[in-house]
Amino acid sequence: MIYGFAYDTSSTLAYALSILPILGIGLIVTIEAALVGFGIALVLGLVWCLLRRSRFTALSWTIAAIVEFIRDTPLLVQLFFLYYVLPDYGVTLPAFLTGALALGLQYSAYTSEVYRGGFDAVPRGQWEAATALNLTRYQVYRDIVVPQAIPRILPSMGNYAVSMLKETPVLSVVTVLDMLNLANMIGDRTFEYLVPLSLVGLIFPIMTTLCSFGIHALERALPKAGLALR
Repeated sequence: MIYGFAYDTSSTLAYALSILPILGIGLIVTIEAALVGFGIALVLGLVWCLLRRSRFTALSWTIAAIVEFIRDTPLLVQLFFLYYVLPDYGVTLPAFLTGALALGLQYSAYTSEVYRGGFDAVPRGQWEAATALNLTRYQVYRDIVVPQAIPRILPSMGNYAVSMLKETPVLSVVTVLDMLNLANMIGDRTFEYLVPLSLVGLIFPIMTTLCSFGIHALERALPKAGLALR
């Protein structure tokens, strides 16, 4: 029994139906971790991108090195570092927050490159026109660059969102009670792993397919020329 739920092992179907509510709890945790992690990746990736475009060469190269290091380091190593090493230096985070932060940090390196590609795709003449109009750097990004870049970066961002969703089972290694962790706990108690793990394997394609459909619908809804944010 987990979370007060009992499971019926009298038949495969009864067993599957009895554990679905438990996996549903893990599903919520999985989605929450993916959403929080993706939010961190979007914000931090934008910060990396803007700093990398700095006029100060030393700062730009330093950020480029940091992004490359994050991208080239396995997610599991970063997760273990945040969860097991930081407490030795007085920084202890809850398992869920640690997992979401690790996901966000890892994918911020990828989203920063997506931002960079989207900004570079804006025609050079528009950057020059903004300079001629004496717009501030903030106004250039807010009114000209970002509205045109959003439709261009959306497909790649959507791919990373789906990829991050599929990576959430890694968080089970630091005791986050996601679907995979709960499925393993159910298997430990019933000595029957096939059904819970198979259900997890079926739920993930359903989630990623729905996510992909939503992203494609958003792509079709956005104007190709760019958004009018104001």
